[in-house]
Amino acid sequence: MTPWERKLWYRFLSTHTLRWQRQTPIGRYIVDFYCAKAKLVVELDGGGHYTPEQQAKDAARTRDLEAASLLVVRFANNQVDRMFHEVCMEIDRVVAARIAMR
Repeated sequence: MTPWERKLWYRFLSTHTLRWQRQTPIGRYIVDFYCAKAKLVVELDGGGHYTPEQQAKDAARTRDLEAASLLVVRFANNQVDRMFHEVCMEIDRVVAARIAMR
């Protein structure tokens, strides 16, 4: 795991009220974090994700995961560094919305 993934995992997701998995295989992908109950994938993106080639790959990956009825939420590593509380609140907001839909 990257330092940003470790921060999100150890300071938030590992103690979340719902069960989260890290580095989880889904189809042909390995996602950073996955909550089965909310059908939610959380991806953390570093600098390498901002090239046109990688953005196209990420978009295809998101489409494939969404075709499996999953929602993909992406955060930049610098958001985890600078706005950690807001990132956690957004994850909680999306989880609550997803659970309410079921």
